[in-house]
Amino acid sequence: MTPDQRPAPGSMSTEFLSATRAAQLVGRTGVVECLRGMAHAIEEDYARWHDFDKSARTASHSPNGVIELMPVADARDYAFKYVNGHPVNTRRGLPTVMAFGALADVATGHPSFLSELTLTTALRTAATSAMVARYLARPDSRSMALIGNGAQSEFQALAFVGLLGIGELRLYDIDPAATAKLAANLAPMVERGALRIVRCASTAEAVRGADIVTTVTADKAYATILHGAMVEPGMHINAVGGDCPGKTELAADVLRAASVFVEYEPQTRIEGDLQQMPADFPVTEFWRVVRGEAPARVSLAQVTVFDSVGFALEDYSALRTMRALGRGAGLLQRLELIPEQADPKDLYAQLRPWIAHESSPAAESPACAPARSPQAQAA
Repeated sequence: MTPDQRPAPGSMSTEFLSATRAAQLVGRTGVVECLRGMAHAIEEDYARWHDFDKSARTASHSPNGVIELMPVADARDYAFKYVNGHPVNTRRGLPTVMAFGALADVATGHPSFLSELTLTTALRTAATSAMVARYLARPDSRSMALIGNGAQSEFQALAFVGLLGIGELRLYDIDPAATAKLAANLAPMVERGALRIVRCASTAEAVRGADIVTTVTADKAYATILHGAMVEPGMHINAVGGDCPGKTELAADVLRAASVFVEYEPQTRIEGDLQQMPADFPVTEFWRVVRGEAPARVSLAQVTVFDSVGFALEDYSALRTMRALGRGAGLLQRLELIPEQADPKDLYAQLRPWIAHESSPAAESPACAPARSPQAQAA
């Protein structure tokens, strides 16, 4: 639309993907196919890293959790995500993570797409993990330890099985019910012979002999899920759970023994496992690998770590993927989020159909009338 061109009637509405329709969309499309499309979009956007205006997310911390805003923009689209992380929520029957987000037209500021991002964030996190592992894990990797079997675990499992050919999952969680839930959800793959599941009694047992280790725990605390003595030559470690200040999963000696890759270094130094390392500890931003500016894995014995905290660019990729899929499936709704105005300088005109004229005797309703004093009421 040119600067002097007026919007067509109805063009100010916003496309909307609800939580229910997002689930329907993923179900129709297939979880693995959604993950595949999202991983491709994320890789495409990492390849044009310099096109984006980037910043670390803004976080508001409280004793029980964190609420964050995650913005990113290129010359065409502005994207943001609202997301929380409250591990205590499961005790109240609420999700640990809840999210929504939007795409807006940079040229006009018009919010063009609004979406749930709770389910979508789980998909984009797993898609990012698998996309990165395709570069960093050994090509012959077939076994993965999955430490933390909560809400994110099925998506990580399906991403690695469906996109990287992992055939064995070694599961551990401090809550046996979480592992049972994960195993039940993956049972159809086991029955088809596409997957073998090993339930383990400890992290040490789970990681023993694993080619890839994914840690996706929820506790907001400095924790040591993985010690240096547990790490084997050639392992790729996908550290997903350490994602805010005061929350880690890997011992410092794990990082010291590995080549560490991150999404956006200024953010990861504050929020990731990297927060426990000195400011000059060397890391590689992953976009450099995608663009061929830095090496990925250089030997079969090398230990690699992806210190993943989640970055707004991945949410932009996820939003554009879900919008395209939603349009194709006819599942997007329309919201009147922004008013349509005949005269854009006359916002007050929006009220005229709903308010009484000032001269009307009925304009002053009892609720709006000045209060009468007790003396006046007595008179």
